[in-house]
Amino acid sequence: QVQLVESGGGLVQPGGSLRLSCAASGSIFSAYVMAWYRQAPGQQRELVATTTSGGSTNYADSVKGRFTISRDNAKSTIYLQMNTLKPEDTAVYYCYARHVLSATNYWGQGTQVTVSS
Repeated sequence: QVQLVESGGGLVQPGGSLRLSCAASGSIFSAYVMAWYRQAPGQQRELVATTTSGGSTNYADSVKGRFTISRDNAKSTIYLQMNTLKPEDTAVYYCYARHVLSATNYWGQGTQVTVSS
């Protein structure tokens, strides 16, 4: 069982920055692929970025060059640095973990990010 707790969301003006954190507990962190998803009102949940224990990363085209995902295996935490935020980045952001062998997956409770002037 893995528990994921997100933090760092809030209200920011267009062009601003936020950093989200997701602290994991309950299992061996390095055995999981970690990711950030987001869901805007009335839309499907979409993948934002992923990171493996080896440091490989992938990004949705809509956030490439603006967002950076990182992980600290020693702290069992991942981060999402979001720069040059746009109103269309407004969504609830969810932390996600998937075990590399069993594919068992877990979700955090979500944190709201609102980009508005």
